[in-house]
Amino acid sequence: MDRTLKLALGSIAVGALVLGLKYFAYHLTGSIALYSDALESIINVATAIAAFFAVRLSAEPPDANHPYGHYKAEYLSAILEGVMIVVASLSILREAYHGFLAPKPLDAPFEGLIVNAAASLINAAWCAILLRYGRRWRSPALVADAKHLWTDVITSGGVIIGVGLTAMTGWLQLDPLLAALVALNILWAGWKLMRESIGGLMDEATPPETLARVRNIISTHANGALEAHDLRTRHAGRATFIEFHLVVPGTMTVSESHALCDQIEAALHKDIPDLIIHIHVEPEEKAKHPGGVPIV
Repeated sequence: MDRTLKLALGSIAVGALVLGLKYFAYHLTGSIALYSDALESIINVATAIAAFFAVRLSAEPPDANHPYGHYKAEYLSAILEGVMIVVASLSILREAYHGFLAPKPLDAPFEGLIVNAAASLINAAWCAILLRYGRRWRSPALVADAKHLWTDVITSGGVIIGVGLTAMTGWLQLDPLLAALVALNILWAGWKLMRESIGGLMDEATPPETLARVRNIISTHANGALEAHDLRTRHAGRATFIEFHLVVPGTMTVSESHALCDQIEAALHKDIPDLIIHIHVEPEEKAKHPGGVPIV
């Protein structure tokens, strides 16, 4: 099984474990704030399943209907996660509203908080693993899952503090008020998640630092060429697409220009993983210097 798939599958198992613990904490206390925390964990499990299938689909090789691969499937997973976060937020706000109108005392609050804290520690550890390898392997689905889990960890910390204060002060309205704040926080997280994914679906260019590395590699390894211009980049999931025009002397043979392209591609592949390159070779009269990328 692919390494990214293993992590995505692990997210399902961790999410189910955390969900069980948080729901048990809610069952012990009857806290609406802990209910909001448990509901977010249901979203974690559902989106982890979606991420697993998205990562699995994105790893499929290109076919006749998808000649550029299936990389963007991971963005669909991230958007789905954002939508589900929005739905969960609205559900929490509804419960918080009714809880504020008719507050109820908490049952066994400190026992519930201990269980919830244990679940949050598990989430924090798994979040660190997902973020580390999601960025290393350039997987939007894993990074999105990690960011959502980190939001969950932060909100869980706030919930634990708030429910503890509710139990100690006896101010029952604090519990639904805290749940409403949790809902607004994860609503904002869902919006940011969808905004980032939309950028990938719209063929957003690679970050400036990546583009600078690409330019430097082309200039360093294009010995014998005159210039490169019309450089364009985009990213789709963990794949990076690069295309540019390479201007060569009119005396250079087809075999020599092909070998030069191979040399540039090898250098780019060495520095940037999951790279798909298209180089259009042109004769010297097509040069655009100094508007292009000069070859030094």
